[in-house]
Amino acid sequence: MQRSRKGTRIGLSLASLALLLFIGEGSAKAGAADAKAPGALSEASQECYDCHTDETPALAEQWKDSAHARKNVGCYECHQAKKGEIDAWEHEGYFISALVTPKDCGRCHEKIAAEFSGSHHAKGGQILGSLDNVLGEIVEGVPAANSGCQQCHGSKIAFETDPKTGKIVRDEEGRPRLDDATWPNSGIGRINPDGSLGTCSACHSRHRFSIEMARRPDNCGKCHLGPDHPQKEIYEESKHGIAFVTADQQGKMHLDAKPWIVGVTYSAAPTCATCHMSATQTQPATHDPGKRLSWTLRPVVSKRMENWEEKRRNMKNVCASCHTTAWIDGHYAQYDRVVTLYNEKFGKPAQRIMKTLAKEGLITPTPFDDKIEWTFFYLWHHEGRRARMGASMMAPDYTQWHGFYEVAERFYMEFIPEAREIAHGNAVATQVIDEVMSMPQHTWIEGLSPEASQKVREYYRKRYGADQVK
Repeated sequence: MQRSRKGTRIGLSLASLALLLFIGEGSAKAGAADAKAPGALSEASQECYDCHTDETPALAEQWKDSAHARKNVGCYECHQAKKGEIDAWEHEGYFISALVTPKDCGRCHEKIAAEFSGSHHAKGGQILGSLDNVLGEIVEGVPAANSGCQQCHGSKIAFETDPKTGKIVRDEEGRPRLDDATWPNSGIGRINPDGSLGTCSACHSRHRFSIEMARRPDNCGKCHLGPDHPQKEIYEESKHGIAFVTADQQGKMHLDAKPWIVGVTYSAAPTCATCHMSATQTQPATHDPGKRLSWTLRPVVSKRMENWEEKRRNMKNVCASCHTTAWIDGHYAQYDRVVTLYNEKFGKPAQRIMKTLAKEGLITPTPFDDKIEWTFFYLWHHEGRRARMGASMMAPDYTQWHGFYEVAERFYMEFIPEAREIAHGNAVATQVIDEVMSMPQHTWIEGLSPEASQKVREYYRKRYGADQVK
């Protein structure tokens, strides 16, 4: 249906008005966002809305129910573009773009956009070309990576081009055709044509931009779940997650409050946002979750973050809203020991063995074409992460049975036997494996002492009966 300018039909998603979620949560004292709203809805945005009430009514109603609408921030304020920009086209007398990027949101939310742009979230697209992306794009296949990896990490937005001229293909209205291998995409580290990284709509779902929605743990669970980074499941198992379910059912979380300050606005339970982003009485909210993380648990071997002492103090400040100093220090002592255990007993030794096998030419340079590479990947990327992440967020089953138990089984029953088979006949590799297995942490596999074995049997006899002891 064709409409006049008074009934504009913007053929786009009205997308990503974004970054509204924490509007009004900026600091413990001020609370107000740094958005600058016009006094009335602009003529252009009114035309957009009038048309979209017919064309995409649910979308229009979502916006109507948003804080953006209450502040007269409309479609055009976010989707406006300049003539000559690669993603722009003229529609009903206005230059617009379907893409709304952090750079666009930053026109109003300058401080928030700057924080986000400096975060690890914004760099999520760095997965492109990494080992993980080799697994997705090559071993699995490009469609799997496009609909899987890149929907969380982000794609590099591209446009369809004419194979003869190399020019961007445009429809009859002049709208550039986005490459459907890269769009739609709401990955948090999306690489945008204007040079900005990320998309605010990864967390601030368009077009309602509900504060309550983004503060809910389920919002983070779009990406932070699964066998390799099950933060959502870990949170749900923890005392924090259990407390949240009860408090939420009782209406005690006040997730729509502005400002939202732990110990002031609510006190019943923390969410992901509470610990990683939101304000305390003495610490402002941030859109850089890394400001409170002292370890990186992602790699083969965990490492301290840059300025980790300061970042730990930031997180302890959040903990102190509910816990005593002794409790907080005790948790971090336990957590640090778990990370050290994994690093020293499993992560570093396995990494050393893999590097030796590669250096000696016993495995090929091609990723994932040797079985031991899959075994090693499971060891650190799945089980090893689960063990470390479980301890970080106080989920005992993920630390133990989904974590270290599976790490140990993978290491002793698969990784070491496979490494020995590959290293057979190679003195250098065999020596490295022998050195690893002679470490005090691993000598148990040679057999317990008679005294230790007798203690174990006696324990089982008393607890379960003599018929349960071999």
